[in-house]
Amino acid sequence: MKKTVLAAVAVLTAGLSSAGWAETLQVGAYPSNPPWEFKNEQSEFEGFEVDVIREVAKRNGWEVEIQDLGFQALFAATSSGRIDAAISSITITAERLQNQAFTQPYYDAALVMVTSTDGPETLAELEGATMGGLASSTGETWIQENTGDYKFGDYKSYPAQQNLLLDIVNGRVTAGVSDYLGVAFAAEQMEGLKIAERIRTGEQYAIMMPKGSDKLEAVNDAISAMKEDGTMAALYEKWIGGTPVEGSSTITVTDIPKP
Repeated sequence: MKKTVLAAVAVLTAGLSSAGWAETLQVGAYPSNPPWEFKNEQSEFEGFEVDVIREVAKRNGWEVEIQDLGFQALFAATSSGRIDAAISSITITAERLQNQAFTQPYYDAALVMVTSTDGPETLAELEGATMGGLASSTGETWIQENTGDYKFGDYKSYPAQQNLLLDIVNGRVTAGVSDYLGVAFAAEQMEGLKIAERIRTGEQYAIMMPKGSDKLEAVNDAISAMKEDGTMAALYEKWIGGTPVEGSSTITVTDIPKP
């Protein structure tokens, strides 16, 4: 009787597995970062990277659950293993690679100086100016590393980019440094903003994951396949517009970055 019950349990378990008890990929995302990720009127996540991570999960047979997290909180969430992956136009850096893992990149980025429409035109005009940046972002890092060269004044760190941009429009901050595409998108929606100068840094965005993640290879392989079959280029056209530049990370398969 005992053997019969155990056999029945084994058959039932196998049946449930084959019936689709899919693993869930826990993803963290900063919700105010269009066109990369944002929430629509139904409070559902949309955006370029949202489509990327959902397609990655689909190709691996996983479900997806996206958590609403502040940008700075994403780093602690991956480090602790609270989430499997983070998306939010996150730049691969040597410093971050010491504590995090990244997939291959899929977007070549640049920083920009953003001011009010009647504000300064160049970085050279910002001596003594109050600067602002998103906490834990590469824009914040750039300001801190270049304050001596440009003789910036005070610095304000913001947990949300929307607050930074509002302070720039209202004159509480002279200028900020942030991701070009995110600022360009915001400038279309918010009056009073101007992209004054582009800062080329060689930044590249990727999915951030816990160091030693057993899902890293599978996620990266899915990204490679998306580049090879044109899916990534189609998402670029959908959310960013135009065609990815030949040789860019959006269409070129590369290795997983190493520390």
